[in-house]
Amino acid sequence: MVAQIDRRFLSARPTKLWPRMLAYALFEGRPLTTRGRWINPFVFAGYQLWGALPAGRPPRDPVFILGLGRTGTTVLGIILAAHKDVGYLNEPKALWHAALGNDDLIGSYSRQAGRYRITAAQAGARAIRHLRRYHAAYRRLSGSRQVVEKYPELLFRMDLLNSAFPKARKILLIRNGNDTCQSIRNWSKKNAISADDWWGRERRKWHVLLNELVAPDRFFEPALPAIRGLHRDIDMAAVEWIVTMREAMRLQAENPGEFLVVRYEDLTRTPRAVLSDMLEYCDLPPDPGMLDYGSEILRPGVPHPPARLHPALQPLFDETMSSLGYERIISE
Repeated sequence: MVAQIDRRFLSARPTKLWPRMLAYALFEGRPLTTRGRWINPFVFAGYQLWGALPAGRPPRDPVFILGLGRTGTTVLGIILAAHKDVGYLNEPKALWHAALGNDDLIGSYSRQAGRYRITAAQAGARAIRHLRRYHAAYRRLSGSRQVVEKYPELLFRMDLLNSAFPKARKILLIRNGNDTCQSIRNWSKKNAISADDWWGRERRKWHVLLNELVAPDRFFEPALPAIRGLHRDIDMAAVEWIVTMREAMRLQAENPGEFLVVRYEDLTRTPRAVLSDMLEYCDLPPDPGMLDYGSEILRPGVPHPPARLHPALQPLFDETMSSLGYERIISE
């Protein structure tokens, strides 16, 4: 399925083929775990051009989908891509790497280790200017009124995101930890290319996560020796889910109302109501075609059986589940 486009999408909104193919071919780049990476030099050559062009009129406030992969961010993004006014960028990490140069967590575009946390001061004014110009170029070329971008890890770069796009709308998607972790494990098994999987080249994403986010957090201190020795995908995924959910809860506590928080379970159970609220929050007009499409493809999933996590990790996982209001899941 190229650019997340299938027959149902084309049937629901055939006019949206151009914005998606434009994003896929010229803006998003092809990451480490995908084929067709020969196109990346052309993508980065494009960014040299977009960065040199005047920004033009100020962009309409973009919308960012944040959180953690495998929580429904992809399906939500492609539903919003079907909105008549939206141009959709699906994890355009090439865009951010072209501007920043030190954010490549999995090793798609650079051998230099990437970083989770990047502030506006660390990025610099030039990078922020380029991020705005890249968005403006995509908006103009796609003929879109508003850009929606899915990039879950931007949750850890809120200072930079708010400086580059001060009035951006932010949708934070959360999902039951057990289902999320098992989905990450299954994705990694299915999509790995050679030794490269969810955790990147030589598991570099895991090492950055561990050293930059886990080790400094006292919440993990009792389990840190065990976490450093983890090697199973399900345990590593649980650590990533806990870290991300703790960051989300911290940001919500510090800045109430900064995000529209959406539970994946609510999205799949009552899609039309949740999507309608989302459009209102994003200042997008109602779109019956998009709502019909979303209601058609969203269905509640079958819960995964409980995962058996590392004993040192289970109490931290259970506590985070409880803090989010999810029912505690007992390991087998």
